[in-house]
Amino acid sequence: MNLLTLDQINAAADRLKPVIRPTPIIASRLLSDCVGQQVWLKCENLQRTGSFKPRGAYNRIANLNAEDRARGVVAASAGNHAQGVAWAATELGISSTVFMPVTVALPKLAATKAYGAHVHLIGDTVDDALVAARDYAEQHDAVLIHPFDHPDIVAGQATVGLEILEQVPDVATIVVPTGGGGLVAGIATAAHFLEPKVRVIGVQAANAAAWPASLATGHPVRLGSMSTMADGIAVALPGTIPFAHVRAFGDSIRTVSEEALSRALLLCMERAKLIVEPAGAAAVAALMTSAPELELDGPVCAVLSGGNIDPLVLTHVVTHGLRAAGRYLAVKVTIPDRPGGLSRLLAVVGASGASVLDVVHFRTARKLALDEVEVRLTLETRGPTHREEVLTALIGAGFVVSIDDG
Repeated sequence: MNLLTLDQINAAADRLKPVIRPTPIIASRLLSDCVGQQVWLKCENLQRTGSFKPRGAYNRIANLNAEDRARGVVAASAGNHAQGVAWAATELGISSTVFMPVTVALPKLAATKAYGAHVHLIGDTVDDALVAARDYAEQHDAVLIHPFDHPDIVAGQATVGLEILEQVPDVATIVVPTGGGGLVAGIATAAHFLEPKVRVIGVQAANAAAWPASLATGHPVRLGSMSTMADGIAVALPGTIPFAHVRAFGDSIRTVSEEALSRALLLCMERAKLIVEPAGAAAVAALMTSAPELELDGPVCAVLSGGNIDPLVLTHVVTHGLRAAGRYLAVKVTIPDRPGGLSRLLAVVGASGASVLDVVHFRTARKLALDEVEVRLTLETRGPTHREEVLTALIGAGFVVSIDDG
């Protein structure tokens, strides 16, 4: 397989310059303190359509000849690639058709339509949608725009790497969210040509990590199942073309937990004032949880690959992140079912300094005596230490307490 050349990447940059905005790069003091090196955040969540995807999509579609353009393009995606293809095709005056799973988030569906695509909902997964897109391409002679497995896609995503190297000339490590591999492959290839000493590390959700086994085996290996909030990087099979580039130029692929993803998203919101989707926060999650074992040389750049998140999902993930950060505590407490029982409980909570967010009574819970009631409290705490202090205060006051993980 022929690997990309620097000329192809530079040509992509020239092609994208009139339509793609260079995204800002900002310093993160908190992450710098955590890692022990200067950390920068590359804000691709502020790119057109809310992710890096238009770079590859536009480069791929702009390279089509007049005959192919007339045939129209088709794609399959759960969100970011769909919006990138729809926007790029409309910019170039080409018709686009996008297949999305029926479970797609409504904001992503609405945005894809708004960018000009004809959208069809089919199946429960992106794989189902991709099968339908391929069938459509054959039946209607349309050009399939794959989300990551094409040289033009990888070359377009490589322009993120060019920008990082220009914005942080002394960058030593770049950490990149990784799904199919187009972004990490492009950045690693750009770095190889311009600054070969730069380490490029990919990050996957541990519950959707196809890359470690694939690299160990020497070829892409399909995952049997995936379950992660980071749907933007939940790809069961790495692309053949990205795989070749990552194997040649990448440093390593690491994984992060769902808890780490939610905490990273929360950090981006609170400290960087940036809305980032779970997949887009994967690099930050790795820096928060795995910095020592990564042995990072600085400066470090973490790519925020996207910010398209359903507000309902955002609410759920933020709650998960607060819980993971020790700032959200849900408990079940058994109290006497008589006047003054609840007020005594809340007095202990108030004295501990916790804020009550929600109170629910249950008189039908299992193992309750006739004169008992179960109270489920949702509390806001100031961190792990304070969380433990609240639990200790409740138990010390004689209450039967259990953490409510539901």
